[in-house]
Amino acid sequence: MYSLKAISRIMLLISGAALLIVLIVPMWRIELDAPQYPEGLMLLIYANKLGGNVDIINGLNHYIGMRTLHDKDFVEFAVLPWIIVFFSIALVFVSILNKRKWLNLLFVLFVCFGVLAMVDFWRWEYSYGHDLNPDAAIRIPDMAYQPPLIGFKQLLNFGAYSIPDIGGWIFIGVGAVLLTLVIYEQRRLKKFKLNLGTINFFFVILLLISATGCKAGPEALKIGKDNCYFCKMTISDIRFGAEIVSTKGKVFKFDDIQCLLNSLQAKQLANQDIKEMYVSDYSGDHSLIPIKQALLLSSELFRSPMNGNIAAFSSEENSNRIAAELNATKVNWDQLSK
Repeated sequence: MYSLKAISRIMLLISGAALLIVLIVPMWRIELDAPQYPEGLMLLIYANKLGGNVDIINGLNHYIGMRTLHDKDFVEFAVLPWIIVFFSIALVFVSILNKRKWLNLLFVLFVCFGVLAMVDFWRWEYSYGHDLNPDAAIRIPDMAYQPPLIGFKQLLNFGAYSIPDIGGWIFIGVGAVLLTLVIYEQRRLKKFKLNLGTINFFFVILLLISATGCKAGPEALKIGKDNCYFCKMTISDIRFGAEIVSTKGKVFKFDDIQCLLNSLQAKQLANQDIKEMYVSDYSGDHSLIPIKQALLLSSELFRSPMNGNIAAFSSEENSNRIAAELNATKVNWDQLSK
């Protein structure tokens, strides 16, 4: 039976101690942003309780028919602390037992628990977002309020952002340590011919999963439903719409390119928090295109919602045609945004 290297045993001991920290820090957080709550609301999920702005969120849930959140309703809070303690002790025991087969078994158990935990979290979100009270004060046909498993999602006028907190990142870190040790021990003993390309494959898969979960991109503008982030008016004409996608994946919508400019000048969002900006293609299907790729025209005859009178085009042919028809002037985004 093959023994573990000293460095592997030390890492197991450190990981076992780190897991105990999860018992006292939040594991997950769901942030809620809306115009009426500029400071934002936060739901913190610990191993044995809920934290953050639970009372305020429960008050909002009542109006839209969602069940209120109470610690006693979650059997997970009674079980999860013991599971964390189990894995903490198991990490220490594997270090003491000093056998590779126990390391492999622990890694498999840890991965299985992680998958089951995420499935259970999704099931919990689905239940709370779909099982609504039919007598609620606010009812929107076919509307569900399921928060994202990870990343950003727009729920009515609330932007919901779901991400691991300190405890969750510790769990992810321990899983990464176990994966690294399994690969390291297998490679050291040449039990498997694991080359650098295979190791890179594992990390590419992890990066793809992470990128998929946190994917940030533009969302289609909805006439009569979406509100402008700057002027708060309901979007009525998507031909002049615009969006900001933040580094966290949150989407901020505007009914006019001028409102986007006003928001940037008012510094509603810090420059480092902006990932990309998009504008509606005036012609065609009015799809959203990155602002840096857009061709911009200015003309009073556009008569945009907030009188910015600036339109964007993805095609030079369409841009030239509209410029000739409306005697429009070409403008540059860098100059406009100064």
